[in-house]
Amino acid sequence: MNLNQITLPSIDVEKATAFYKQMGFNLIVEALPRYVRFESASGDSTFSIHRVDALPKGEGINIYFEDNNLDALVKQLQEKDIIFTQEPEDKPWLWREAHLYDPDGNKIIIYNAGENRKNPPWRIN
Repeated sequence: MNLNQITLPSIDVEKATAFYKQMGFNLIVEALPRYVRFESASGDSTFSIHRVDALPKGEGINIYFEDNNLDALVKQLQEKDIIFTQEPEDKPWLWREAHLYDPDGNKIIIYNAGENRKNPPWRIN
């Protein structure tokens, strides 16, 4: 099996759409005000956003986007007034990550892991 997509909940799909377009994702399905779907500019992954009446309680959703030029991407996004809660930082699990939130409070982690994404030194054989 291959993961097809992730669907994020949103109170305001139009606002979320503007945010993810500003992040650089390509809108491929538009059924406003209830649903949209994006694809990555590179790679084969997609994600969608659907309207909900209330957001999930608790820590919510974490969505990871990988980029080989993480630091440069973060600077580009900051120039577009996108606010990060954590600047790029090397993590003990051998990934470099930057964190931010979308308009609905879904946590976004943009990272670069290279070979360690699927093959960390502690991988089970």
